[in-house]
Amino acid sequence: MSGISQFFGELTFNQKVMREKLNGDVYEKLIASIQSGKSLDESIAEEVAHAMKEWAISNGATHFTHWFQPQRGGTAEKHDAFISYTNNGEIIEAFSAKQLIQSEPDASSFPSGGIRSTFEARGYTAWDPTSPAFLIEAKRTKTLVIPSVFLSWTGDVLDRKTPFLRSLRAINKAALKLQRLLGNRAAKKMVVFAGPEQEYFIVSKKLFDTRPDLQICGRSLFGAAPAKGQQMEDHYFGSIHQKVLCFMEDFDHELYRRGIPAKTRHNEVSPNQFEIAPLYEEANLAVDHNLQMMDIMKNIAQKHGLVTILHEKPFSGVNGSGKHLNFSVGDNTGSNYLEPSASPMKNINFLLTLGAILLGVDKFGGLLRASVADAGNDHRLGANEAPPAIMSIYLGDYLTKILDEIEGISKWTEQSMAHINMGVKNLPRIAKDYSDRNRTSPIAFTGNKFEFRAAGSSQNPSEGFTVMNLIFAYGYEVIEKRISEQKAGDIRERAIMVLKDVIKETKRVRYEGNGYSDDWHKEAKKRGLPNTKNTPAALEAYYNKDVVKLFESFGILTERELKAKVEIKLETYIKTKEIEYKTAINIARTSIIPAINKQIQATGSALVTLKSAGHASESIENDLRKFEKSYSEVLKGISSLEKILHDGHTEKGMREHATYLGDEGEKALSILRAAVDNAEEILSEEFWPMAKYQELLTIL
Repeated sequence: MSGISQFFGELTFNQKVMREKLNGDVYEKLIASIQSGKSLDESIAEEVAHAMKEWAISNGATHFTHWFQPQRGGTAEKHDAFISYTNNGEIIEAFSAKQLIQSEPDASSFPSGGIRSTFEARGYTAWDPTSPAFLIEAKRTKTLVIPSVFLSWTGDVLDRKTPFLRSLRAINKAALKLQRLLGNRAAKKMVVFAGPEQEYFIVSKKLFDTRPDLQICGRSLFGAAPAKGQQMEDHYFGSIHQKVLCFMEDFDHELYRRGIPAKTRHNEVSPNQFEIAPLYEEANLAVDHNLQMMDIMKNIAQKHGLVTILHEKPFSGVNGSGKHLNFSVGDNTGSNYLEPSASPMKNINFLLTLGAILLGVDKFGGLLRASVADAGNDHRLGANEAPPAIMSIYLGDYLTKILDEIEGISKWTEQSMAHINMGVKNLPRIAKDYSDRNRTSPIAFTGNKFEFRAAGSSQNPSEGFTVMNLIFAYGYEVIEKRISEQKAGDIRERAIMVLKDVIKETKRVRYEGNGYSDDWHKEAKKRGLPNTKNTPAALEAYYNKDVVKLFESFGILTERELKAKVEIKLETYIKTKEIEYKTAINIARTSIIPAINKQIQATGSALVTLKSAGHASESIENDLRKFEKSYSEVLKGISSLEKILHDGHTEKGMREHATYLGDEGEKALSILRAAVDNAEEILSEEFWPMAKYQELLTIL
């Protein structure tokens, strides 16, 4: 086998390919457009399209598609062949600048949250040149994939990429303004770097096919606790099962061909749970790569007789899966504003960047929680495996002491600044006692970056990153304004005195302890921190006037678009819950009830046989009564859940409907689940219709 570098990015129209296929002037203009984030120079569009087509066709491509991120989740694509007619009616392969830059898919069936009517079908995809085009393979051919944004014909946002790209512009504008005030003229563009860590489960496809709940809902609605789950703590970082390692080898290979820098692979906490982590990249590319990664892993797993599960909580009683969003903020010079430095001014920058996120989380913690709210993640947030729904920041003891010193300064002096600078300069990046991750914190400083741990494994990471960028932009804007208003002292003194006030104002969102503890929940309530338990409650944050102002003032979404976004999220939540409840009812009625019946018949026959032979058996009679009771409990649970589905539609509006399903529906489902799980524990193996947890979590 050749080294990774020999085939890395071979399916990507990357800068190396651009340099080879384009003339020098066109290449320079295209790279300038990519790096600045500005619209493509139309004078070079035709040559770029021609080069892209020739490269794709030479690599076996027959079709192209604009690849976008609708608000329903996941990605979407419509494939068009590289064929057209000549004037004399012959078929040729063609691809124009217009086809590269814009496409017009039917938008009628994509969720819009009421922005447009169903008959208003026109929508546009537009090429995002900051994310390179790539090839996907089928059996015999390839397709050229063009990363794109998705808008309605009126210009309303219909996707998740557009707000994310706008949030990058927002942080760029706010941060550069602060840098100019601080005297930094070298920075021309802000750069957000990211590295989403992806957790997932793998199960045997043969066993998966026996579970309608996993197939339809992505999670098990029923399942008694196995004798051995994760209590022995022997899976985390353990030796990787040979079959999984073979899958991982193929998975990594395909990622490398697409130019996706997969770095780390390992066993996670739960049996059959794993994680993959990439190298850091610019955030837009990191998001697109993560979305590709989720698709690729599903396809590769099937070739190995396996199924990957990305649901946040596919199995009760063991850890669920998250997507830890590592991120940092820097500029085009290579500076990382979250990296401690020997330079005093760079350390002021570092401290002000901490101040920016403190301000943002303090003001918009509820919004940050809402950005990762969905039906799947509700099962994970707040459990003893993931951060709580309370948004707080962990800085570590050492950095906390530095901030406490700044807060205690009565007057700025060169000596006090030198002392603070020395502390920041010596900030340990790896030592456990100082800056190691607090795994119970949703936002933890980890040496030279932050890790947002509340995102769910199946989610598009752009949602969390969009809000992170926004709250950073808000924090930078507030700090810049306050420093500008200060008249006395040089820029360093003014910056530190503003930071002192910020530290005092935002102390409530700093927490160094155990986020799982009851004490923290009580303390958070005293501090006035939001702690929404489910999606309908969390989404209320989007209706807050300050949140609407935040999105509008930074040009991310209009109030109309923001409300449409919430409508889509509520509608998705309701549909998800209804699908889960209907699936649970169907499984219980058509599989579990018949299984209990078979057990009753078999036990009844045994009792009749004994009695006909002149024997009585109190034990068998007790078993029979136990099976009959189980039968009744399952039927009762079915009836209660059916009532929930019926009554939910009588609620006045979508918000009320979602709340009702999230509260009363989950209670009813848990009652039915308890009855079914009890049946699983007492019925004979030969009658049970589905693979059990013990098999799903151990057999590959």
